Amino acid sequence: MGDVYRAFIGSIPEHYDRYLVPLVFEPQAADLAARVPPVAQMSVLELACGTGVLTAKLAGALPADARITATDLNEAMIDIARAKLGADERISWQSVDATTLPFADRSFDAVVCQFGVMFFADRRKALREALRVLRPGGWIIFNVWDRLARCPVFAAADEQIRAAFPDDPPRFYEVPFGLLDREPVGELVRAAGFEDVAVATVKSSGARLPARDIATGIICGGPFVTEINQRGGDVDAVIEAVTKKLVELFGTAPFASPMSAIVFAARAATR
Repeated sequence: MGDVYRAFIGSIPEHYDRYLVPLVFEPQAADLAARVPPVAQMSVLELACGTGVLTAKLAGALPADARITATDLNEAMIDIARAKLGADERISWQSVDATTLPFADRSFDAVVCQFGVMFFADRRKALREALRVLRPGGWIIFNVWDRLARCPVFAAADEQIRAAFPDDPPRFYEVPFGLLDREPVGELVRAAGFEDVAVATVKSSGARLPARDIATGIICGGPFVTEINQRGGDVDAVIEAVTKKLVELFGTAPFASPMSAIVFAARAATR
């Protein structure tokens, strides 16, 4: 993955898991897991597993004899995921770069990835690697974020974070929200060798959280905190500014975050 994803270090993975997983990733993970076609004794490769939210959904949705290889480049993320789900013998964990998969050809029935493709250093190479390790007729299923305006909580937070540094605004969201155009992404999938590319828009909302928890998760659960520190900013002050804006827009009671994502599904050739 790219350097941005490598910046998920220090206390970031813990904040990510505590705040962003229930706010953001739980509902979209359930959607992705439900899209994986079940096959007897199937083997599934998960890329960019993070702290294991999709891994858990896959374990619950797939047949009891399924095997899941959950991978991520970030060891700190895997450590949290393993601590939460390590007792499940169907799941194995491995630190892996998606662009150089250490697996034999035709090893898996499905490859899945939640909000990770945006961070791959070489997306075309990663997709070709996914195709290589898929069995004939196997599926790749992944999602990316829709445009930022369709995720209004994140848009409001990003606006406030940028406003705190008008001369050099933090730009982290340009990466996760950078693949919003469906056709170029679909063409990238086709160019990698996949067939029957299908695209769907999925709207969801996660757990209801207080505004301050949401602001803390957005800033401290990702590279924004690093960008703020690099600019000599006051992280607590930025969290306060984001909290104030979220309360202004969504009220003082805990609220959920409306979100829009784009799901891509495609098959390896059947022969």
